[in-house]
Amino acid sequence: MQLRKAARVILVGAPGVGKGTQTERMLKRFPQLSAISSGDLLRENVRNKTALGIHAEAIMKEGNLVPDSTILRLIMNELTTRGWLTPAQPTKPLTLNSVAASVNPLAALSSAIPFEKEDNYITPAPSKDTKYDYSESPDASFILDGFPRTAAQAEQLDAKIPINLVVDIRTPTEVILDRICNRWVHAASGRVYNTTFNAPKVPGRDDVTGEPLIQREDDKPETWKARLAKFEETSMPLLEHYDKLGVLWRVQGNSSDEISPKIFDEFKKRFGMAH
Repeated sequence: MQLRKAARVILVGAPGVGKGTQTERMLKRFPQLSAISSGDLLRENVRNKTALGIHAEAIMKEGNLVPDSTILRLIMNELTTRGWLTPAQPTKPLTLNSVAASVNPLAALSSAIPFEKEDNYITPAPSKDTKYDYSESPDASFILDGFPRTAAQAEQLDAKIPINLVVDIRTPTEVILDRICNRWVHAASGRVYNTTFNAPKVPGRDDVTGEPLIQREDDKPETWKARLAKFEETSMPLLEHYDKLGVLWRVQGNSSDEISPKIFDEFKKRFGMAH
């Protein structure tokens, strides 16, 4: 399915609702979509020892959370690298500085913007007020995962690039809890079983090796309920924020198979090519 314009998408939903499954299915159905994960970007930058990665790693080693501003920089850097985002060039009156910039633009810019050494080239660190032009090409379509999680983060992102579809995925709590609590894993291989619809041949044992299955910490009812409470606390203002902007769309269902066709239909209406 071809798109007619850029889709900039966020999926919101309780832990265990199936956001990852929906993302995978959307990427297969709409090849012009890309997945951009803030967590993956963070790990990749730390691994490659970029300026942002070194900065983030130092923060984490001190036992602190990586600040929103750094996560946003990682996302902006990724979008800019892909060519989907470019710093806007405002028209300014001619000044002595601008004349100097025409002779030696790097020298003039360095006096105003702090530079960061990143890999083998130098890039200006964008200021809080930097404006961007964003591509509306269908190939500049993405699903953003992991950011924003709060209304404050959403406002920071809005200032750089507008999200044009937020999918609020709703599944009844008891359905998710049943799904989560019945999930068991073979630790060595990652094989996943569910005692309701994909039970192991021998209860509590992996089909291939016969080794015992475990329940992940995140899949324990008390852990999940604590995560759900945290999610509800932050997601309500986030959803209200996007509702006011007119980009929020809600979908309900008891399973991923029930929800996926509804998402595909809505996505085609908003971004698909007219036939």
